[in-house]
Amino acid sequence: MERIKPESLLADEVTGRETLHLHLERYHFAGKHLLPGLVADVACGVGYGSYLLATEYGKGDCSIIAGDIDDASIRYAQEAYSHPSIRFVQADAYSFEAGALLNNIVSLETIEHLAEPEQFVRHMAGQLAKGGRFIASAPITPSMDANPYHLQDFTGKSFRQLFFDAGFREVASFVQVQRFNPLPLLNRKEKRSKDLRRNVLRYYADHPNKLLLRLRSIVKDGFANKYLVAVFEKL
Repeated sequence: MERIKPESLLADEVTGRETLHLHLERYHFAGKHLLPGLVADVACGVGYGSYLLATEYGKGDCSIIAGDIDDASIRYAQEAYSHPSIRFVQADAYSFEAGALLNNIVSLETIEHLAEPEQFVRHMAGQLAKGGRFIASAPITPSMDANPYHLQDFTGKSFRQLFFDAGFREVASFVQVQRFNPLPLLNRKEKRSKDLRRNVLRYYADHPNKLLLRLRSIVKDGFANKYLVAVFEKL
């Protein structure tokens, strides 16, 4: 569910293709806002996004350090998405070290997976040059109830506040909307839906505030996931 390999998606896997489209749209947005110089792609997965940045948006002396905690994903990236401008490394988000001052940080759909997102943002901010850019995204509709890999629910305000508190200002952003039919997901007809949270009713019983968040989201936005993608500049 959390590891997309573009070349492995099944022809009839609608949610997988839609999710890939959203990820690629985020990387294209990031590429258009990169500054010249060193880029860190943190939680790069299998590396297709890093490759997109290098091949379509690499400028001059641009180089990319792409890290992910999963060793199998990094090995796959090194084989499938090798590029002279990219160095793939296994690294935990909290301890990622570029070894040089960064001009850009790209970390898409990462922060919702972290128990201490504030620690991550501050750790990476310490490696970013003044005026450098941190390009990040996260769901801003509830996701913890459905996705057991998500440890945070964000609103647009709470997501932005993470960066404001760490000494950034926002320079650009957009919101992605992914509408969905809940029935195929609940029936787990597609491969990616098999990792959705089991026994969600028990989860709601243990976390009634998450049920309220979901109901409010449905009333406000219908059956839709929304994601905020933003560019922050270090002050």
